[in-house]
Amino acid sequence: HKSLLAELVRRYTRLKVSEVADGLAVAPDCAYVIPPGYDMVLRKGKFRLSRHTGEQGPRLPIDFFLRSLAEDRKEQAAAVILSGTGADGSLGLRAIKEQGGLVLVQKPESAEFDGMPRSALATGLADHTLPPAEMAGVLLAFARRSGVRRRGAADQPERPEAALREIFALLRLRTGHDFSLYKPSTIDRRIERRLAVQQVDGLEAYLRYLHRTPAEIEALFHELLINVTRFFRDPEAFAVVEETVIPKLLEGREPGSAVRIWVPGCSSGEEAYSLAILLAERMDPLQPAQAVQIFATDIDPRAIAAARSGIFPAGIAADVRPDRLARFFTIEPAGGYRIHKQIRDMVVFSEQDVAKDPPFSHLDLISCRNLLIYLSSELQQKLLRIFHYALVPGGCLFLGNSESPGEASRLFSAVDAKAKLYRRLEVRSGRGAPDAFSGLLATAAGLVKPFQPSVPPTAKPPLRELAEREILQHSGLVGALVDARGDILYLHGRTGLYLEPPPGESGVSNILKMAREGSRAGLASALRRAVASREVTRCATMRVKTNSHYELVQVTVRPLAPPAANAAPLFIVIWEPAPEPVEEPAPRPAGRPAAADDLSALRRELRAKEEHLRTANEELQRSTEALQSSNEEMQSINEEMQSANEELETSKEELQSVNEELSTVNAELQAKVLGLSRANNDMNNLLAGTGIGTVFVDHELRILRFTPAASGILNLIPGDIGRPV
Repeated sequence: HKSLLAELVRRYTRLKVSEVADGLAVAPDCAYVIPPGYDMVLRKGKFRLSRHTGEQGPRLPIDFFLRSLAEDRKEQAAAVILSGTGADGSLGLRAIKEQGGLVLVQKPESAEFDGMPRSALATGLADHTLPPAEMAGVLLAFARRSGVRRRGAADQPERPEAALREIFALLRLRTGHDFSLYKPSTIDRRIERRLAVQQVDGLEAYLRYLHRTPAEIEALFHELLINVTRFFRDPEAFAVVEETVIPKLLEGREPGSAVRIWVPGCSSGEEAYSLAILLAERMDPLQPAQAVQIFATDIDPRAIAAARSGIFPAGIAADVRPDRLARFFTIEPAGGYRIHKQIRDMVVFSEQDVAKDPPFSHLDLISCRNLLIYLSSELQQKLLRIFHYALVPGGCLFLGNSESPGEASRLFSAVDAKAKLYRRLEVRSGRGAPDAFSGLLATAAGLVKPFQPSVPPTAKPPLRELAEREILQHSGLVGALVDARGDILYLHGRTGLYLEPPPGESGVSNILKMAREGSRAGLASALRRAVASREVTRCATMRVKTNSHYELVQVTVRPLAPPAANAAPLFIVIWEPAPEPVEEPAPRPAGRPAAADDLSALRRELRAKEEHLRTANEELQRSTEALQSSNEEMQSINEEMQSANEELETSKEELQSVNEELSTVNAELQAKVLGLSRANNDMNNLLAGTGIGTVFVDHELRILRFTPAASGILNLIPGDIGRPV
């Protein structure tokens, strides 16, 4: 229908008021009214109109316009929500806040219709809640500061690092989170916005304001978090995930194995729920339900609480298809939508600082979208190494439109570069993934091995036959059959010359612990090289102490062909006497001391000690790496247990609330039953006391009840109740 709104508004303003036409450029001191039946956006300072069709879902013109305003004007955008009904505009405010704009909401008490103001306030994004008469001053101050930000770089004052460091210290002391590694441009823009909102000039003045107003520290904390997201954000990218990633996550899985996904920086949960919906759509309803674990984490407790509730405004209908709304959401009586229990049970929400807390592990997919763009390059690379460690081999990383692995590209290969979808690459320790996260994952990406299902034991190989056959092929020398760790499986010949049990231990069967003095270092080095290269390895001649004298010995470690396809590798260790070196006595120069003749012997001993020290260092390094890997695994498991515990505590609180409601309803029902019982007794006493014979019947004339006076007239007894009169 034709709108008269422009004519009505002209009566109350000196501004030029006009109805928008397609392509109209925005001019100052003008008011514009959207024409009926159209959606309106702002692009490059001009209005663009498009007819609204039913296929686009419910019409939400304010959300639609505010999103375009945020994209076009960035941090210069300001949104004002005034009197009105419904929840239109609530989602558009998120886009304004994401770009650093200003959000003003009318006080509900001053609004004739408070539906829209209350819905906007429920998002927690309002910078000021004011009567309309007080909004002009805030808008003017914001516009002036926006003009200052638009000045050239030469006119900008130097960044006051000392004040910023103190602000970071206040945030760290109050919230426990360190924002010093966020991008300077992000920090500056957000603090500048708080300066405009609070109408404070300069960081020094703002720092004094923070000291006087602790609540502003919380406000700045939430300002820096940028909790902005929506369902199926970037539909084209989610379509690639739906077609490429989701089917592979569900296909070919062993029974009982769970699909594990991590969504760091989940905000209010829309992204995690979007992935859960894609998985639920792909699952075969005729097959047993596949286990799905989606860990969604964020450092904002308010966002986590909102995500756990699973309640979203009606504006999500613009991002969620009608069939998905009908299948996975229920309409709330107070307005909005609640996520279905099937989807809610897939997601575990938890507070976590991804920069310092241990990550989850053995993940099939990590969806970290539009978080890295706010972080410094150093922190970005650190998080990417953490993600590489947390993913299983072949696991996928899903990033935002403006994000990429960058310097960590050696850790990931592109599955779809346009959709920012990457696959984890295998990288050797020390080359591709050093320092996964400070102090905890020194070399995690290369050292932590992915989980491997246990291989069922096979038939025990004929150890004696293997050992004797191999030894006899090499002149029948003394030997031992060992595994990759050096544990002895079989001995052949007089091995007591070279092996002896260590004192104080019983049941020791490791060849390195039993090796006699002089052979342990060389034997460990040879075995380690043979395990790594799967080739025959010989060590230099060693002086081994046998009983009361030393004997020259050569040791050879030879890998064997495994007796079964999935059997552990085996190695044969062969000892053989080495001939005494024939050395021609060199003529001693006149005046040379006799000790100089032992120089070669000392050098040999020094080389042996160096080899032993190197071997010990390598063993210590391997032990340290193994302990680090175990520690990382335990921290990951602990993080999962903490997340599950938080979910259980939340569920317990919900059950307590439900139990309280049931107790209240039960008490009301008992009171009603008691009241009905008293009323029934009073009615029976009244009818019995009147002495009037009365018979109560239903529509089919069956007796329901009768008074005592009626029984004397019609000879009725209690057994007649239910019989036709």
